Amino acid sequence: MRELLGLLAVWSIVLSGLALVTGVILIKRGNRVAHHRAMLTATSLALLFLVFYLAKWVLHGTTTYGGPEAFRGAYYLLLISHTLLATLNGPLALYVIWRAFRGEFVLHKRWAKVLVPIWLYVAVSGWIIYVVLKRYGVETGTIAF
Repeated sequence: MRELLGLLAVWSIVLSGLALVTGVILIKRGNRVAHHRAMLTATSLALLFLVFYLAKWVLHGTTTYGGPEAFRGAYYLLLISHTLLATLNGPLALYVIWRAFRGEFVLHKRWAKVLVPIWLYVAVSGWIIYVVLKRYGVETGTIAF
């Protein structure tokens, strides 16, 4: 189950990033309807990621880095930046979506230009973290409530 939840989490966030890029391309081509659908798909996949990630965390605990000491600093720099930006990404995405639904497209576009690079960084860095922990991860056990 641990493996399945991890795979579902990483694939849902990677696919959300791909849907996001698709949405950006579609709006640049002027296709608002398809852009809207792609962005809702990206958001839904990101929410699925959160569900899978939290389920894995609650059921199986966390995994810590156990790889070479030479890479520890780089790994934690990536993990900290990923975590901080992922925390910012959720509320910012909701704000950008809210502006779009209200028809405030100037603000929507302005903040989307901030959101898209953050979202893509979170998606790519999340995949890298998954791969690193797959190779060098040390399971810490379940969480006691």
